[in-house]
Amino acid sequence: MPEKGLFLQNIIAIIWDFDKTLSPQYMQTPLFKAYGVDEAAFWREVHALPAYYARAGIQVQHDTCYLGHLLTYVKEGRMKGLSNARLRELGAAIEFYPGIPEFFSQLGLVLEEPPFQEGDLRLEHYVVSTGLAEMIRGSAIAPSLSGIWASEFIEAPALPGADLSGEPRPGEITQIAALLDNTTKTRAIFEINKGVNKLEGKTVNDMIPEEERRVPIRNMIYIADGPSDIPSFSVMRKHGGLAYAVYDARSDERFAQVVALQEQGRIDGYGPADFSEGSQTSRWVRLQVRKIAERIMAARKRALDSRLSSGPTHVE
Repeated sequence: MPEKGLFLQNIIAIIWDFDKTLSPQYMQTPLFKAYGVDEAAFWREVHALPAYYARAGIQVQHDTCYLGHLLTYVKEGRMKGLSNARLRELGAAIEFYPGIPEFFSQLGLVLEEPPFQEGDLRLEHYVVSTGLAEMIRGSAIAPSLSGIWASEFIEAPALPGADLSGEPRPGEITQIAALLDNTTKTRAIFEINKGVNKLEGKTVNDMIPEEERRVPIRNMIYIADGPSDIPSFSVMRKHGGLAYAVYDARSDERFAQVVALQEQGRIDGYGPADFSEGSQTSRWVRLQVRKIAERIMAARKRALDSRLSSGPTHVE
């Protein structure tokens, strides 16, 4: 169990989905363009994979089976030479919705206001995605992120009996190293909550009292685009955090999805995926960051007042 006072709980965390939340496209779009692969055909194949493999009695995960299909494209020479370095390079071509990445730094200015600055409050941004970690690391938002949870690949795997004391050999991606689906994304929330990404040797399964966790969920805002993020929305709502859904303003279908989420009580608010200065979404997020900061400062004042007693005074 951690020592008392391990964390100051002075962090406000914004946790972002990626595809259709920060970007109007799937992050893999630059990858398909670079290799001349028909993106629509690739995703049609991916959507058909669960039924295809089911005929052999094999169950595959809908959210992440595309990772194996990418590896098949590499193996068959359709994406020859695709490495982690190349994925990171292609991440620079990812397009973002209006206001991104500027919104990340603009939002941090809220905590530089006098009432909060003295409290050493800090804002951190995280991406939790079923997409590709290396592409996110190469994107324009990477410098603003405190952590990334997403899928990763191994290039040249360690061979049986090999000396593992050196560096892994580079090469084409060949194996899945880690993956997130829309259910296991909730694990990332608790890792951020407990601070295991900041403390060596700690795991998400360690017992850490609520008052000792690095980022209480009530100090988090989770921003995503729709029904696939319901597990994460539910975690936030259950534990006092905020859930916000964005939609592409050009799509009536996307708008209907987020309205349904609001009607079902799964989110605290919704708005267009426009993060430019003065937009509805930027105003909502900024307001909530300020409210969380005010609550943190008020709680500190109550805790201080409860520990102080009035000094002696002269009796007339």
